[in-house]
Amino acid sequence: PRPSASIAVINARNEVLLVQRNPKTRSFAGVHVFPGGNLDPAQDGDSLAMTAIRETFEESGLLLASPTNSAPSGPSTSPPASVLEEARRAIHAQRTSFSDFLAKEGLRADVDALLPFTEWVTPVEQPRRFRTKFFLAFLPSVSSSTTFTAGDKQEQIPTPDGGQEVISARFVRPADALAEFEAGRISFMPPQFYILTTLAGIFGGGDAQAVDARSKIERLARGPFGRMAINPRRLNANDASHPKSSVEEGETVLTYEGDEARGGPRGRRHRAVVRFAKGGNTTRIRLERNFDIFEGID
Repeated sequence: PRPSASIAVINARNEVLLVQRNPKTRSFAGVHVFPGGNLDPAQDGDSLAMTAIRETFEESGLLLASPTNSAPSGPSTSPPASVLEEARRAIHAQRTSFSDFLAKEGLRADVDALLPFTEWVTPVEQPRRFRTKFFLAFLPSVSSSTTFTAGDKQEQIPTPDGGQEVISARFVRPADALAEFEAGRISFMPPQFYILTTLAGIFGGGDAQAVDARSKIERLARGPFGRMAINPRRLNANDASHPKSSVEEGETVLTYEGDEARGGPRGRRHRAVVRFAKGGNTTRIRLERNFDIFEGID
């Protein structure tokens, strides 16, 4: 599988950054995802954290970086927006490298601020496979060099074929994003749905316990959950652990690590019931997870 990385960036309102893929792309057309992409050894070395930060900058304009003492504009001042936008386009067009841009502007990528938040491997039956490392980043914990921290922003990043890799970017509460998916207004793939469901369950619907919620998420990320590698597998239609009466026609059951069908204790559920549409996108996902994600992962 090809190594890749993605970041769920969370702002001060506990909203997460989502970007929408171009509906004309070959895979995951029109799907909402966290910004990210494939490891580029020439730009990233072997650092998936650098991949995630670079791709987030290219796709959304949000730069997770801090000025150094050698920054042309001073150690506490960000480069002008026009400089950032030009660099973003130049990096995407491969006219310059991300590391050269950072060095020129006296910036350092905030790789230490990224928290691991699961790793997902594309099922073996898929023709294009990825091993994607997901991270979390809280904006108050990083010195973002841009002001795009809330609301919507239209993206105009050219790709080599003249199209657009990402058509929009916005911050949205995890619970609201899931409600939009349930209503059929947007589409997710299982990894994004899983992570958003996890975040929504901790954040809840309001700001009352925001600090406590962030503390819980950091504890989750630094524990076994953050390191968990998930390899989805289709459940055999005859498996007794999922009665046919609970699965509708056209739905697929994907089991995850620790599920009873994957060697876990009897009755343990770690799976998703998914309805795939034409082209491989999803129209419905139901997560079944009946264990404590803080204490119940080996």
